[in-house]
Amino acid sequence: MMTAKVLIVDDEFAIRDALGRKLQREGFEVVLAGDGLEGLRLFHSERPDLVVLDIVMPEMSGLTVCTRIREVAETPVMMLSAQAITEEDIIEGLNAGADEYLVKPIRLNEFVARVKALLRRSQMVAPQVESGYNDGYLNIDLPRRQVYVNGQKVHLTPTEFKLLMVLFENAGRVVSQRDLLEQVWGPEYVDDVYYPRVYISQLRRKIEPDPANPTYIQTEHRVGYRFEKQGSFLRR
Repeated sequence: MMTAKVLIVDDEFAIRDALGRKLQREGFEVVLAGDGLEGLRLFHSERPDLVVLDIVMPEMSGLTVCTRIREVAETPVMMLSAQAITEEDIIEGLNAGADEYLVKPIRLNEFVARVKALLRRSQMVAPQVESGYNDGYLNIDLPRRQVYVNGQKVHLTPTEFKLLMVLFENAGRVVSQRDLLEQVWGPEYVDDVYYPRVYISQLRRKIEPDPANPTYIQTEHRVGYRFEKQGSFLRR
């Protein structure tokens, strides 16, 4: 298995040094940057497998760097926040293309666990039974990991695509919030109960004809979510 390369962009030397050293001890290749502009330059030259971005930085904010990355690549991005994370923060990060949030001060073991979980989500293998779905409005191409709405390609982050894939694999059946957390984010996230709600909302905004009255992703109150197919599955 090839060693994953992680780019850490943070203007606080102590933080990026500690995170970098921890990842190196875990077998990762690490690239460090002290501000947003340097981070963006290193992203293009080093081509990392994952990017860790502080939100507040000189020269260019982490959210802006994330937006620039999303213009050219699907590389998973983890945002670091110095403040408690609200749903509004997550939505802002998702709109910029982020996959994950972590609050400072950072527990190093949790950081490594979440880096590994995010890499797993980005490297997932499409299911073998179904190759996709197309009802004329929503087209899910699993082998290519692409989604189209009304013929237009829609950008989904690795986490959003994984979430859609889990719901798709269980079409017609309710997937509980806990199962979503374990299957999409990993067992490290079972206490982050607000994640499914926020990500489902974003996913609906991207694929539903009317996000306020969803057709595909149905909510079972206090239980979980269910994907309802409107057309036919495409088999290999």
